[in-house]
Amino acid sequence: MIPSERGKCPFDPPSEYSRLREKDPISPITFEVAPNDRAGWLVTRHDYVRQILADPRFSHRNELLAHVVAPPFPIPEYNPQPSPPGAFAKTDNPEHAKYRRLLAGHFTVRRIQQHEPELASIIDGVLDEMEASGSSADLLKVFAETIPARSVCSLMNVPPELVADMSEHFGALMKLTYTMEEFIGHMEAIDAVLRDMVKKRAAEPMDDFFGQLIATGELTEDELVNLAVLTVGGSLDTTPNMLGLSVFALLEHPQQLARLRARPDLYETAVDELLRYLTISQMGSSRCALEDVEIGGRTIKAGQTVVLSLPSANRDPSVFPAPDELDVARLPRKHLALGFGAHQCLGQHLARSTMRIALRKLFDRFPSLRLAVPADEVPLRDRAVHYGVDELMVAWD
Repeated sequence: MIPSERGKCPFDPPSEYSRLREKDPISPITFEVAPNDRAGWLVTRHDYVRQILADPRFSHRNELLAHVVAPPFPIPEYNPQPSPPGAFAKTDNPEHAKYRRLLAGHFTVRRIQQHEPELASIIDGVLDEMEASGSSADLLKVFAETIPARSVCSLMNVPPELVADMSEHFGALMKLTYTMEEFIGHMEAIDAVLRDMVKKRAAEPMDDFFGQLIATGELTEDELVNLAVLTVGGSLDTTPNMLGLSVFALLEHPQQLARLRARPDLYETAVDELLRYLTISQMGSSRCALEDVEIGGRTIKAGQTVVLSLPSANRDPSVFPAPDELDVARLPRKHLALGFGAHQCLGQHLARSTMRIALRKLFDRFPSLRLAVPADEVPLRDRAVHYGVDELMVAWD
């Protein structure tokens, strides 16, 4: 349905995107599972992707969208429902704006800057544990997954054991290899864990992230649980995959890593360049046309789903010169790895800070860090919502 066959370079999106971007940037596709019209469109050019992300004539409502990838189990009858209250990621305004307004103050640049000393301390602790463990490790487990989990515990005052449970269930769901029974089991487990946490917070109020949400008096228990799924769960798959894949990419680009070591100030730009270059959201972002819309000579009919290929848009040579090269000094201001418009990633400042501090501290602490296996033996997450590595064995002196 959408290109999925990657070439020899593990960091490049499918090469078919280059041809589509040039020859057919809004190309027809057919969905296996759709609520109405199974005919849809794949958009691969940067300007068209950005335009649609900002256009209110395109909806992000769950009940309108076709499945980009069919679930790994048969669906006898596809009848998608609106997102439940609080699960605002796949809603439109005013519902989307209502919930985003309640959360936005916790993820501002200033709030994340205040969190950075604690974040740096968390990262130092993780690196201390790595150093004490010996001279090799699976970096995905001990570094890339551990840091975001502990950061969530700190920033939102969430019990570590709860985050550990959530990480396991979210990780399984994001890999898209579950049965229907496993899917239901993971979803029920996530709901049970977070519902228990919300009830305890309501009974014993605290002046923290969830305590402040409860104190507004605007939210039901269901809304709080669904907001917790988005805020806690949202960082337990994206940031770990970006960190793991970024380390892999830098180890495979030693000249770029040498530039970072010589000029640590470049980590600021390197984070956004890595976001652009790797663009882990390999399934793209979907929208449904609310009315007939003409773009690029194509008429997208009301009810049709468009898949916006973020990896393709971020390799568009009309916006990023030499787009297939990793350049840590590049400032890719228009990259779309974190979305654009009303649905741009709420936790983007936290993600950037985590990557910048974690990568710098890692390579400062372990200057001899290297892959412990050949690059072509690193297992990749080809079939998953977010691209990355399943394991990253590294060694150091």
